[in-house]
Amino acid sequence: MDQAWDMAWSRFYLDKVQTFADYLSSYEKGKEQAHLPTADEVKRQYPNPCGYGTGMEDGAILGGAMLSILCDRFAVTGDEQLRDRAASAFAGLRRCVTVHGVRGFVARNVCPQDGTGVYINSSRDQVTHFVHGLWQYYHSPLSTDLTRQQIRTILADVAERMIEFVTPENDYDFCRADGTRCPLGICRMWNVQAHEAARLPMIYAAAWDVTRDERYRKMWRQYVVEATAQSASPDPHKPAYAFLQMQCSLELLHDLEPEAALKATLHARIAHVSELALKRFTWVAGKIATKSPEEMRMLGPDWRKVAVWKDQKGYQVPQWGAYREIWHLTREAGESALVLLMSKPETLSAEQKTALQKMIQETDYLHNSSCGILYHLATYWKARRLALLGE
Repeated sequence: MDQAWDMAWSRFYLDKVQTFADYLSSYEKGKEQAHLPTADEVKRQYPNPCGYGTGMEDGAILGGAMLSILCDRFAVTGDEQLRDRAASAFAGLRRCVTVHGVRGFVARNVCPQDGTGVYINSSRDQVTHFVHGLWQYYHSPLSTDLTRQQIRTILADVAERMIEFVTPENDYDFCRADGTRCPLGICRMWNVQAHEAARLPMIYAAAWDVTRDERYRKMWRQYVVEATAQSASPDPHKPAYAFLQMQCSLELLHDLEPEAALKATLHARIAHVSELALKRFTWVAGKIATKSPEEMRMLGPDWRKVAVWKDQKGYQVPQWGAYREIWHLTREAGESALVLLMSKPETLSAEQKTALQKMIQETDYLHNSSCGILYHLATYWKARRLALLGE
């Protein structure tokens, strides 16, 4: 875990913009992120307005995840050195929501070359981890009076964007940074799938929790009952990231829910998602077992040099080939294990504990190019915080 921690901050962390990147294209010091888009490419929204496949795709997700890790690690260790790390991760997330000047828009990442460029198409997934991470940081002793004030402003701004854009007229889409509808459906916040239904009330609940503004409480209560009902039966075949984001939204709603009956229903939803994630973890572990150590050390590509797939909406997406599966396996193992722990089990079975230890001990963090190592860290420190694993 010390190796994973060092790699997360020395290889995936982008010091110039204080965010995290998606993958490595080299293990050579100083060249790990040589594939990242240039300022000109971002300005041209090349190769696509989401930054898919470029390494700038999931910065808001990863920054939110890192804040969660830091909160758990500090709760276990009380290490004062974590304050600077948390301040850095928070600064990166704050940059994602402010650097472009569009109130409440959560950009996926920020171009390190110029420190300002963003892709204009975000997603509900980015916003989910962004809000969840800031909410945890707000309630952690790691935060300061200043950061808590900044979080109040940020979460209010995000909620205001949702109120303005997420309407029947917009098909409940919070839209791209330029104000146009997202053609992919990934920014729709209502009338969505079961694993996505709780996202909108979660945002309003978080904004209310930190500001106590009645405007956000009303929006939260407007959606939460129906969202909880819609969350009953998520597709069991979804990838682990879908379960993790669902669990993030349900966790926040459960913690803040004042009505006992609804709180109990939310608890049941969390337990069900945990069961699905355990099955997913077992499946992923089996897939990893079929891969050689050399395969698991595979590096990501320079996306400019691979084949491009153009979807029906005109978004050109670089195709990673065999690397896509390798990148996902590391990430899904950590994500699915984390979902299991977010249900706050009182104990782990001997088999589950052995599986978590195997995941950690058999991953070569010095030669793993997937940002999924952040979720391995998240799993470990969550388990430590719940006293389910020793050091």
